Amino acid sequence: MPIDARTTSRVRAADELRHAALEQFATVGFAGTSLQHIADEAGYAKSSVLYHFASKEALLEAAIEPAIAGFEDVLEEYLAARGTGRRRALVDRVVDLLLVHREAVHVFLTQGQSLSELPIIARANVAVRRLAAAVCEERESVDDQVRFGIALGGAAFLLTAGRNFADESTQPSDDELRDALRRIIVDILTPARTTSN
Repeated sequence: MPIDARTTSRVRAADELRHAALEQFATVGFAGTSLQHIADEAGYAKSSVLYHFASKEALLEAAIEPAIAGFEDVLEEYLAARGTGRRRALVDRVVDLLLVHREAVHVFLTQGQSLSELPIIARANVAVRRLAAAVCEERESVDDQVRFGIALGGAAFLLTAGRNFADESTQPSDDELRDALRRIIVDILTPARTTSN
């Protein structure tokens, strides 16, 4: 059966629009991004954006939903796992998700409060809170919550906005970043040893 060229073209256009929107939401912010700006960045007319997505909110949902679903899956696997290696496996999976979905994670972490009335962002906020509670389950101290926030937020910042501060010729590869993030996030999430007085 031959592939319908129009269907392929529509799928490609929707993917290109999602990608352009995600880049704009991550760099300019959701509030600062217009449908016209997304259309211009992707090389389409605004009517094409509206053909594929009913609204800017629908485009946001389409752009970040795969990342949120990934976080929810990782969390469920972590909660179901037993044994000493589960935290390490969680960090490995979260780092992989951050690398694949860096812009989406940056959007819902940095704009989660200001966009919390949007259902997709509310869902992301719940996933992040559940992940934080699971990671800090045994020791829910303020220090542990700060460690989690710095680990997740710092990694998301590094993979998006932070890359703008480095010279392109000295930027590490994704493999180098993956290895470093895995080591450092485990270090950050390890509680500091306290001494008794």
